[in-house]
Amino acid sequence: MKIHPLAGSVAPAEILINVAKLVTAYYSERPDPSEPSHRVAFGTSGHRGSSFKRSFNEYHVLAMTQAICDYRKANGIDGPLFIGIDTHALSEPAFVSAMEVLAANGVEAHVSAGGEYVPTPAISHAILTYNHGRTGGLADGIVITPSHNPPDGGGFKYNPTNGGPADTDITGWVERQANAYLTDDLKAVKRMPFEQAMAASTTHQHDFLRHYVDDIGNVIDMDAIRAAGVRMAVDPLGGAGVNYWPAIAAKYNLDLTVLNTVVDTSFRFMSVDWDGKIRMDPSSPYAMQGLIGLKESYDVAFACDTDHDRHGIVCASAGLIPPNHYLSVAIDYLFQNRPQWSATAAVGKTLVSSQMIDRVSAGIGRKVVEVPVGFKWFAAGLVDGSLGFGGEESAGASFLRRDGRVWTTDKDGLAPALLSAEITAKTGRDPGENYQALIAKYGEPTADRIQAVANPEQKAKLSKLSPEQVSSTTLAGEAITAVMTKAPGNNAAIGGLKVVTENGWFAARPSGTEDIYKIYGESFSGQEHLQAILKEAQAIVDEALK
Repeated sequence: MKIHPLAGSVAPAEILINVAKLVTAYYSERPDPSEPSHRVAFGTSGHRGSSFKRSFNEYHVLAMTQAICDYRKANGIDGPLFIGIDTHALSEPAFVSAMEVLAANGVEAHVSAGGEYVPTPAISHAILTYNHGRTGGLADGIVITPSHNPPDGGGFKYNPTNGGPADTDITGWVERQANAYLTDDLKAVKRMPFEQAMAASTTHQHDFLRHYVDDIGNVIDMDAIRAAGVRMAVDPLGGAGVNYWPAIAAKYNLDLTVLNTVVDTSFRFMSVDWDGKIRMDPSSPYAMQGLIGLKESYDVAFACDTDHDRHGIVCASAGLIPPNHYLSVAIDYLFQNRPQWSATAAVGKTLVSSQMIDRVSAGIGRKVVEVPVGFKWFAAGLVDGSLGFGGEESAGASFLRRDGRVWTTDKDGLAPALLSAEITAKTGRDPGENYQALIAKYGEPTADRIQAVANPEQKAKLSKLSPEQVSSTTLAGEAITAVMTKAPGNNAAIGGLKVVTENGWFAARPSGTEDIYKIYGESFSGQEHLQAILKEAQAIVDEALK
């Protein structure tokens, strides 16, 4: 992975987006339905694109919203629809488009009080709280966000009645219906003027912030954090939770400093990511340079991405903790400090997450459920309590309330961030020190990831990798114990390939959100062994792309 010369430095003016041109393109540019890159395409987390590329424009949002209205009608979903946006420049105009369609279809839309931004977990929380104890009139939701993607990005997610990301059967249906509307020039899309839509009797205000903040004390032991005097700092990275953090600090009387309350759709305050782009990724050491520089000033510090469904943890002992390290620490802590959780509640992990999670889970006597990439695979288990925790290597996680009931079924960046303070308070060690204790007990993994540009045709080839393409019986000198194209936890296709040995593994798959492919590798036998794994994995990928 070639690191850009600007990586880690504050974004220079010449790479900032022209917000006015971006928003203008949202309205002025129309997608060509015959061009694959212009069509609606739901990846692992909704449809994403840019108005500059004619992949996220007004036509897309009108078509997707009408398709969701059609899906609700076809499936008898007639409760409220909770809708919220993040701080990307395209989210505001997309909200306008979506509301024009929702109101015209008579959908009871609950919008954020006062136009407040809404983190993804607050939408999931609202859906689950409303639906608790109900069997009919169930709620669902829309989150308008491209997550941590660059400032020119737009995104649109549908969360059904279980509160989590929509499964492929739903997104496939919505995608086909939306593309049919695009092909037919939106002729059957219902729409009314925005001012009329916001004044409609079906449009209601909802205080997402208050409901979420008042309830998160049932997930995190705020008393322990306060009593221990844990000194915390948070950088919202200009995201949707910017006003949630001060409210949490005030509600629970925490020593929490909010470092940056600026919302700027150019995200000019960010340090540049590895590839020279601005990306609000709290797991990136390049994007997190500002917070890493403050590691000695606080007991623990954290950040979240733009829709606050990902977390990044910084502490004095380790700096920015790699996501897999923190997931391992969180799992080890939670299952030993949540006595009201079911004794059979399992650990959910994605197939590209660390084997350290497997070793930790075995050590605390918990089953591991390994699923493909995508948080949607954890939703059902979190709802019924069969999963106590679900996490993915891209720094997304959620877990149960302290009493063992569901909290959110979509990723929540705020709760894992605050959990780092609870861990520090209760163990007397920061998360980095806790991870060192796990290394002493289970061994030390070395991990790396290769990613490179891949066009749609190449991504399609990678998604169809088969076990037959691995002719060797060994990987980096060790016997291969498993070659997977389906996840062992639910037998779902992984959209790529995973090869496992006793002390290492690799997985190769196309990204579901960007035009890149990724090769993940890990070894418990050192850096040299890891590089051998990655070299053999790259050879398999190169052959597949020929």
